[in-house]
Amino acid sequence: MRSALFSAENLEKESAQPGMRLQNSKMLKIELNGECMARVGAMVAYQGQVQFQALGSGGIGKFLKQKLTGEGVPLMKMTGRGDVFLADLASDVHLIDLEPGDALSINGSSVLAFDSTLQYDIRMVQGMGMLSAAGLFNCVFTGQGRIAVTTKGTPVVLNVDQPTFVDPQAAVCWSANLQTGYHRAEQMGLGTLLGRRTGEAFTMSFAGQGFVVVQPSEEPPVQGSGQQQSSGGLGGLLGG
Repeated sequence: MRSALFSAENLEKESAQPGMRLQNSKMLKIELNGECMARVGAMVAYQGQVQFQALGSGGIGKFLKQKLTGEGVPLMKMTGRGDVFLADLASDVHLIDLEPGDALSINGSSVLAFDSTLQYDIRMVQGMGMLSAAGLFNCVFTGQGRIAVTTKGTPVVLNVDQPTFVDPQAAVCWSANLQTGYHRAEQMGLGTLLGRRTGEAFTMSFAGQGFVVVQPSEEPPVQGSGQQQSSGGLGGLLGG
């Protein structure tokens, strides 16, 4: 049988080392040898002896916080030996390696998977003086390990070495040590240009030393944004 479909770029990527790697720009491959955490419903295929366990938001404390804040990551734990492929509505997938002392603040809807060696908590975003569809809370990851995040399109990574302003619906993640705040767009002469899809007339500010990742798309405001899940195939059933 012949087809361009069977070209080398579409074949499964092999490696001698376990862990996360990109199968392609839209799909994550985890060569599992132990356990790993992933968003419920993100599994699109797997091979080998792998068990899936739905964890809600990762413990009773985080579950209660998610109910109160609408933020969080609906998780499943994957254990065993095999290859697991994850995706989220054909979003772009990016890998970030955290070292001891690092802290990453991330929108829960952008978390695809992470090593079980990482810790995360749901924390209030500093400087949030008004309620918005972007939410008051974010997930903050610390420890040592790898995390896979998704973006709607190719993002830009802004180096925050001067006052930086971002539409809150386009901010994916940022250095947790940055100082954040919110400013009304009218005060900056932007009128209704920002947040035209959300009706929000303010922008998010960042100050300090670090980075912020901005995607070329605005997440629509959904009640309980942390509850958003990928759907499709057996992956959706695993979260049931």
